[in-house]
Amino acid sequence: MNTEVHAIPVAVLVRIGAIAHKELRQLLRDRLTLALMVGIPALQLVLFGYAIDVDVRHVPTAVLDRSQTAESRKLLGELAATQTFDLEREAADEHDAARLLETSEVGAVVVIPSDFAREFHRGRGAIVSILADGSDPTVSRAIALASQGLALSLSQRMGSVSDAPGNRFVHGPQQDLLRPDPIRIEVLPLYNPERRTAVFVVPGLVGVILTMTMMLFTALAVVRERERGTFEFLIATPVRRGEVMLGKILPYLFVGFLQVGIVLALGVLLFDVPIRGPLWKLALGALPFLAAMLSMGLFVSSVSRSQLQATQLSFFFFLPSMLLSGFMFPFEAMPEAAQVIGECLPLTHFLRIVRGIVLKGASLEFLADEILAIGLFFAVVFALAALTFRKRLA
Repeated sequence: MNTEVHAIPVAVLVRIGAIAHKELRQLLRDRLTLALMVGIPALQLVLFGYAIDVDVRHVPTAVLDRSQTAESRKLLGELAATQTFDLEREAADEHDAARLLETSEVGAVVVIPSDFAREFHRGRGAIVSILADGSDPTVSRAIALASQGLALSLSQRMGSVSDAPGNRFVHGPQQDLLRPDPIRIEVLPLYNPERRTAVFVVPGLVGVILTMTMMLFTALAVVRERERGTFEFLIATPVRRGEVMLGKILPYLFVGFLQVGIVLALGVLLFDVPIRGPLWKLALGALPFLAAMLSMGLFVSSVSRSQLQATQLSFFFFLPSMLLSGFMFPFEAMPEAAQVIGECLPLTHFLRIVRGIVLKGASLEFLADEILAIGLFFAVVFALAALTFRKRLA
């Protein structure tokens, strides 16, 4: 009796061990799954360890210096020394400065008035304005903190130096006490003056959701047909492969536009997100991005042998897209190598398009470079998907 009681668990363990051994051998033969098991944790570690940084530095900055004096140049040198501002270019006028901010070519514009040196020497408090791209609250706050810290530091240094004999002209003469601060730096956050996070996140969610759903829907749909044996039957018909691929893409374009409408409608109703640009411009800007993500789904499906592999490969592309595009973390705070990778991802350019149109009312003419970059990604990926389909199914 006791022998039978002990024999049952042993038999169960033997059967479980046999099944586990079979699954392990099957897993070891699946090289793609093994590569993803190692690659995804390694990718996450590298991205979060090296590429992700919340300390905003080197914000691309334009300068509109109407003073053109030694005092204004000294102030610009002090701004550059904070390492928060990268004084990369000069704005011709106010319209050029607005265009640079609308197209996200710069994150801030330093405006120095023509009477800056005169007001400074008279002790009336010279005022410098910094126009910040408030569509990204993190960058806007970093600009405000750096500007306030610099203004306070300059005021303290000027006060202590002016009292020292023989050093009155290092930063300027002693004030007439008309203003408590010799220099004031006023930061004007445009497009999102309240620095609300929802205003920044909701338009970005449009791109993130489309990246995840469009690629995954297409990849799973094709792999599912291949597993059922219906896709090879479709290829055997007179329909050409390119026609099959385009036919797979077109229905999901309407799904993508539906998702865009849902996200924006809920953003307006629930979070009071302003929509400053016309929706038809957003639709035109979203079209190449939708095509690029659907083509990426076709490419993923062509190299996947199961729906699990298609899901894993989609996540392998989605993770760096979300982290390196500027959706979650400031793009300006990333290392140069991470920014180069981010510029190769279509989500990075689409975020500039959707935030530029929705939050800034930017024209498609100013966003042509972003649309061109997405179109180039679509052309390359669609060609790779076509070649891979031909290699697998011919």
